[in-house]
Amino acid sequence: MKDTRHTSATSDSRKTDSPLSGGIRAFLAWCRMEKGLSRNSLEAYTADLTAFLAYAEAETGGEFPDAELLLRYVNSLYQKDLSSRTIARHLSALRSLCHFLLTEGRIAADPTEHLSSPKQWSTIPKFLNREQIEKLIAAPDVAKPSGLRDRAMLEILYATGIRVSELIELRVSGLDPGLGLIRVTGKGNKQRIIPVHAEALALVDQYVRQGRPVLLKGKTSAHLFVTARGGGMTRQAFWASIKLNGRKAGIFHNLSPHVLRHTFATHLLEGGADLRSLQTMLGHADLSTTEIYTHVVRTRLRETVDRHHPRA
Repeated sequence: MKDTRHTSATSDSRKTDSPLSGGIRAFLAWCRMEKGLSRNSLEAYTADLTAFLAYAEAETGGEFPDAELLLRYVNSLYQKDLSSRTIARHLSALRSLCHFLLTEGRIAADPTEHLSSPKQWSTIPKFLNREQIEKLIAAPDVAKPSGLRDRAMLEILYATGIRVSELIELRVSGLDPGLGLIRVTGKGNKQRIIPVHAEALALVDQYVRQGRPVLLKGKTSAHLFVTARGGGMTRQAFWASIKLNGRKAGIFHNLSPHVLRHTFATHLLEGGADLRSLQTMLGHADLSTTEIYTHVVRTRLRETVDRHHPRA
């Protein structure tokens, strides 16, 4: 009797390989190889497009989407009570996918052309005041190698405003103490150089001389910030560290590495920095992203007037 298991498996594989799933795979490969998206961006695209693929295959068997299908899908996202920011992110992934499919000649027209994004209300980013940031940076126990590392990481975050992904990927070779600069690789594999003040560099130097060799235990690593196992610091480990040190400093709510990025930007603007310089240091592709921090400064000015003006 002829064994049909291999034939059956191949047939099943072909059934699951719908035109849309093949298009999504090709798009993600293009994002990784040609566009050079970061791992976090790729993971977000993959998650959003996987959710859409499941919906489309249930509706149409996985054919390339038309405008009507996309509209029904967006309505389904609203029914899940997702935030406008999350829905806008899903739509961004779908627009990028459909633009790729159109460019590749897999579809004849872009079905997202007339699909509008939900209105997103600008929210003022959370940040720490001067007293809070000083307490947080002073919280790690520098008598321990891990505490010395955490103190140095907090100093670098507040000194430069880099993203947590850029912080943990920072290489020893990316630090230039002589010139007072660090070189980081941001979104889209774009590199930028950021000045670092002397106090932060002194803490990093102390960590490199006293803490890092103890953590490495004779191992070698290209990463500047390492764990007790000798590997590069992870996002999860640093999130846990910042929460722990936040509790020591009496800061319990909504504390994350991104809050320090917002704090850096806000304090720089309050000190008189211009938006273009801030945009360059933060690595924002669009100045409009940086402009949100002007809302913070305006709000603080309003509070100052209300509190101190004799006729307010």
